[in-house]
Amino acid sequence: MIETETGHLEAALRLPRRTETRAGTVLCHPHPQFGGTMDNRVIYRAGIAAVKAGAAALRFNFRGVGGSTGEHDGGPGEQEDVLAAIDWLSGRFPRLPLIVIGYSFGAWVGLTAGSADPRVAALVGLGAPLSHYDFGFLQSCRKPILLVVGEYDEFCSPNSVEQIRSRLPGEAELQLVEGADHFFAGQLERVETLVAGFLSRWLH
Repeated sequence: MIETETGHLEAALRLPRRTETRAGTVLCHPHPQFGGTMDNRVIYRAGIAAVKAGAAALRFNFRGVGGSTGEHDGGPGEQEDVLAAIDWLSGRFPRLPLIVIGYSFGAWVGLTAGSADPRVAALVGLGAPLSHYDFGFLQSCRKPILLVVGEYDEFCSPNSVEQIRSRLPGEAELQLVEGADHFFAGQLERVETLVAGFLSRWLH
């Protein structure tokens, strides 16, 4: 449990077994009101990718989900949850760089909080709902960024993908997964490979 100002967040930490821990990752799950939890398969596989790259993977439940106290807040409160998770991981690994990885709603909340936090060195957004939330804050972000979007993601119109692609800073990557929907059905291995590759290149 991660203690917060309003209670606590349920969390799970996975560490690399075959290599030293080179970084810490905070993983943010999809929308709680649509069944999103820290056990979501996209977030779980992203955590596996982080560990393969030599990073600790901290998954947690937003407020009001599972064993976490509180109620869903639509974004602002969940950003506070992300910062609480960053605080905890920074305390556990004070000398290591931190990365925020978010999926769907978690991408919006996590990247919003992580882009403004100096302790966070890189950002990963999976299935970022570009058609539903404003990701314009990424335009001025100079941290390494990876966005992974499904070709047929119903929450990322082709126009929104092209708009964000044209506005991302130079170090940012946007990977389009052919044939994938918002849930990356049948493409989780591809997503894991992309995340592990990005983190490995950045860390090594």
